[in-house]
Amino acid sequence: MNKTHANPARLARGARLVVVAALGLVASAAAFGQSTTGSVFGYAPPGDVVAAHSTTNGNQRKVHVQADGRYALRSLPAGVYNVTLEENGKAVLTHLKVPVVVGRGSKVDFDCTRGDCAKAADRS
Repeated sequence: MNKTHANPARLARGARLVVVAALGLVASAAAFGQSTTGSVFGYAPPGDVVAAHSTTNGNQRKVHVQADGRYALRSLPAGVYNVTLEENGKAVLTHLKVPVVVGRGSKVDFDCTRGDCAKAADRS
């Protein structure tokens, strides 16, 4: 009978390769999971539009305000934004220089009622 015995050194070397490969996969998954974006959220008059315009890179995004008055602009590249409330396609109120930080949200509320936001801007 011919018994084959595994070489202990060869097994150890194979085990090390498996561990190194597994660590490499974990590290690459962590790198892909890192975010480079943040968000702007808050309250505004339902039915209006909130726009964020980057003063850093020129990007612009818009979102409609929900029926409950909430809005959220997610996945914005980090930078500085001017956040504007629009009524019927016209800019009526702007918050300047809103920072968007990686992994965080900046709260920007528009404290006015639909149709009265332009008047609120005139009073400030």
